[in-house]
Amino acid sequence: MSSISGIEIYPIISFIIFFLFFIIATWLIVKADKKHIAKLANLPLDNDGTIK
Repeated sequence: MSSISGIEIYPIISFIIFFLFFIIATWLIVKADKKHIAKLANLPLDNDGTIK
C-alpha cells in the first residue's frame, strides 16, 4: 500500500464522513419531536389491531 501515491487521504476522508454522519445523527436525535418519539415508543403496546 505504501507504493500507491496519494493513498494516505482515504483514511482521512473516511474518518471525516463517519464523524459528520455521527454528528448529524446525534443532532437529529436531540432535535426530534418528543411527542412523536413517545408515540413511536408506544406502538408495540397498542393492541387495537389496526395499522395507522
